[in-house]
Amino acid sequence: MLFTILWLPLLGFIAGSLFGHYIGRIGTVFFTTFNIFLTFVFAFNLFKQQLIQNTIYVFSIAPWILTDNLNIYWEIQLDSVNIILMCVVTFISTIVHFYSAEYMQHDPHLPRFMAYLSLFTFFMLILITGSNFLQMFVGWEGVGLASYLLINFWFTRLQANKAAIKAMLFNRIADLMLLIAFFTIVMAFETLDYTIIFTSADILKNMNIYFLNQQYNVIDFICIFLFLGAMGKSAQIGFHNWLPDAMEGPTPVSALIHAATMVTAGVFLLVRCSPLFELSTPALIFVSIIGALTAVFGASIGFFVNDLKRVIAFSTCSQLGYMMMACGISQYSTALFHLTTHAFFKALLFLAAGSIIHASFDEQDTRKLGGLIKFLPLTYICFLIGSLNLSGFPFLSGFYTKDIILEQTYSTYTTIGWFCYSLGILAAFLTAAYSMRLLLLVFLVRPNQSIHFLYTTFENKAPIKYSLIILAFVSIIAGNILTEIFYGFGTTFYSQAIFFNQNTQNIGDIEFLTTSIKSLPLIVTFFGIFFSILYYTAFKKYFILLKIRYKNFYAFFNKKWFFDRIANQIFGSFSLNWALYYTYVASDRGLLEIFGPTTICRVTETFLNATKRKKINQAYYY
Repeated sequence: MLFTILWLPLLGFIAGSLFGHYIGRIGTVFFTTFNIFLTFVFAFNLFKQQLIQNTIYVFSIAPWILTDNLNIYWEIQLDSVNIILMCVVTFISTIVHFYSAEYMQHDPHLPRFMAYLSLFTFFMLILITGSNFLQMFVGWEGVGLASYLLINFWFTRLQANKAAIKAMLFNRIADLMLLIAFFTIVMAFETLDYTIIFTSADILKNMNIYFLNQQYNVIDFICIFLFLGAMGKSAQIGFHNWLPDAMEGPTPVSALIHAATMVTAGVFLLVRCSPLFELSTPALIFVSIIGALTAVFGASIGFFVNDLKRVIAFSTCSQLGYMMMACGISQYSTALFHLTTHAFFKALLFLAAGSIIHASFDEQDTRKLGGLIKFLPLTYICFLIGSLNLSGFPFLSGFYTKDIILEQTYSTYTTIGWFCYSLGILAAFLTAAYSMRLLLLVFLVRPNQSIHFLYTTFENKAPIKYSLIILAFVSIIAGNILTEIFYGFGTTFYSQAIFFNQNTQNIGDIEFLTTSIKSLPLIVTFFGIFFSILYYTAFKKYFILLKIRYKNFYAFFNKKWFFDRIANQIFGSFSLNWALYYTYVASDRGLLEIFGPTTICRVTETFLNATKRKKINQAYYY
């Protein structure tokens, strides 16, 4: 069954890419969607077995690299962590495949699109089921390749080309950091196998290495560079620039990237490497600070961006910050819990946004929408459920996970914990504010379109409707059902797959927090909702005047903290100028032309001309 789970998505990719012309559009859609659905059924069956047995299995397929000092086998590891992710990835992928059948029905390259979706799912499954770092890296690079193909699916658009290259470039920089960590692991442990590394890490915790003539603790060095690699995939601050531009791809691609694949890979890497990170206090502090800053960064931009899909993209960036923050305080199961619930309501938000764009003739500027509640009532309900989940509204999935993370950061009773808690509270306020702002601008405020535009806007067909209904239902119940599995005193679901340091586990402490601390996230959530309502109703003119008066403040957030400008003007321009003046002007046109064929031709021509003139003068003299 496990091998079937891995090969069914690959079979769908082969059928869609090589034989899509022969089986047709309907045949490709049916074959790829059915394969992914069957994969989800098998994965869910394994999840039910794991609930009972709660063990770790390693299945060896074939030897891969056999040398004197390094032996790597192609193996599949099955435990609680990757079974949960297998269920999430295959479920979201099934919904996205089914949704894409209607959303992309008019695209002439639909078979190729469905094949790419299956390839994306296949590489994500390879990433999470590997038993060693090298096998995980194959899936890691594979999802990067698939994301490039899907972001650049409409390759005739210049912006899609630029967005795909940008995603590839930022991820290659982060992957270099990850490779440095892998090289260090091989040098220190002489293996890349998870089991050997995690069981022997405690022995090498006092070992030091030299890098750039500086001495570092080997575990600290490995963990920090592992996190730097994860920052690229999970779009943490500094490596986030590719994430909003990835919206240039079709909306189902955005749902798959942001909900189940690609961006969750970094969080999975940290959860998988919990035995290493628990031995490195500096790495955990670094992870906590970066996660907290990313949570505030993404939420602050989301309130000032006007593009519908980009607002949801920055909300993903913010929520990934919450997950990293949970990993930084050693609450890996809570991070995985938030990853799971976030996948459901983020897929719901993106697919609902796709429904809006599809029904509104590809319009996604929120300033040009409004009043769609009368024309898209089902989409409004689903978008409302997703927004309330994102805001952390009581008794929805997002409420359970976000509040637990904030309470755990506070109950660490450390300076870093309180710093993360403060930024998390600020991010919670901003998240509720931009979620309600998006609802108001798209559905509730006065329409900003023409009458013809409104009367030609209608609900989409059955595949899109059913996809939204299923995700809305799962988003409502997932948090309540999975709480007992992921979190609490009685659960032992992750006892074999995640390393729990008894010195950092503060499950009992959050039960003794004061009522004001426990209720503060809920209070700021409601305050953020009411702030947005007042912003666009009673005090709209006042806020417009403030926006005009403090336009530089508004531009700072609207331009995404000027990270793109910094990257372009400092790093991009410097690199291009350096390449022009030093490698081209000085080297190619300088040294190579002086000692190369240009100089030889010029000297030869000068010599021949001189010889020719000399002979002419001699002939004239005689």
